[in-house]
Amino acid sequence: MKKQLKVLLMASTLAAGILSGCSAGGTNKSSEDEIKLGVNLELSGPVASYGQSLENGIDLAIDEINADGGIDGKKIKPIKVDNKSDLTEATNGALKLITQDKVSAIIGAATSGDTVAQAQIANDNKTVLLTPSGTAPNVTVNKNGSVNDYVFRTCFIDPFQGIVAANFAKKELKIKNAAIFADSASDYAKGLAASFKETFEANGGKIVSEEAYVAKDTDFTSTLTRIKGKKPDFIFIPGYYEEVGLIVKQARDLGITAPLMGGDGWASPKLVDLAGKDALNNTFITNHYSTVDPDPKIQKFISAFKEKNNDKEPDAFNALGYDAVYLLKDAIQRAGSTDSEKVKNALAETKDLSLITGVVSIDKNHNPVKSATVLEYKDGKQVFKSKVNP
Repeated sequence: MKKQLKVLLMASTLAAGILSGCSAGGTNKSSEDEIKLGVNLELSGPVASYGQSLENGIDLAIDEINADGGIDGKKIKPIKVDNKSDLTEATNGALKLITQDKVSAIIGAATSGDTVAQAQIANDNKTVLLTPSGTAPNVTVNKNGSVNDYVFRTCFIDPFQGIVAANFAKKELKIKNAAIFADSASDYAKGLAASFKETFEANGGKIVSEEAYVAKDTDFTSTLTRIKGKKPDFIFIPGYYEEVGLIVKQARDLGITAPLMGGDGWASPKLVDLAGKDALNNTFITNHYSTVDPDPKIQKFISAFKEKNNDKEPDAFNALGYDAVYLLKDAIQRAGSTDSEKVKNALAETKDLSLITGVVSIDKNHNPVKSATVLEYKDGKQVFKSKVNP
């Protein structure tokens, strides 16, 4: 998950000042009996729902691992910062965790923008940064093609979601004419839109309308009216739940009955509150896992999560947060150390690791190769439709 990265001069200046005076140097920063794990998440602000869900999944994984003796006998000690869904706060949080708290690694952020804001700091200080849900390609790979050595992710990337959505629309729903309505200020939305368009047209489909909105917009009726006039059979709406919920509601109020679809940015319980159960019928998303998957490992996770969280069913962000801890645990164990360089190398060598959101192998760009799930909303509930392999 991911918001448009607008590099802030203040954050860059602050980072440069601190980085000039300190470097973690790949040393083991954990004590003899604990591993300090930084957690830098959006626990408040516009996308707090994502960060809070990740936190719940992370907490469950840490509790399980510590109850089982920790990692090589060391208990995990989480040190959390709230980046407030803000780039500068995400940068400052990473600086604090690395230079003051001396963490061995950082999990976070939820969005791509808030993760990229930490990437230089992680690389310069040789500290692993693992985002559970930052799906934009530039999280791990820079514009010049270079890979961020110490940055990894647990989730699949945006182009894969766009491809899955386009193939589902064309091949499963038999859609011929589609419209795209995307957040023009979001790398996440633009990446999904571009990938969807390319794949849909390659499959013989036609894009009849392309429109844009900006985050924090609340009235979409005029744009939706223009889209309706183009008579699309399907509308692809990559974006975050805050705007998407209103878009879905207003589209249905205007009499748009066509199927609507988006990515994992829709995957918040608050979406149902904003859009309404009825409006969400005949809508679809690409997501990271499904609670109705019969895999025993998944069902065990669901039971454990519900027991810890007042019978609440875990969403995809809960599962991704949980998986991030276990991915890091596996790397530390194979490295035989919390030394940053050794853990980084072990993460890069991850192969066929069974997690809740799929069987994961890390590719040369530090992205997990794993399946995606297509879900349908029915009366406010997510229903499993299909699983798509990479």
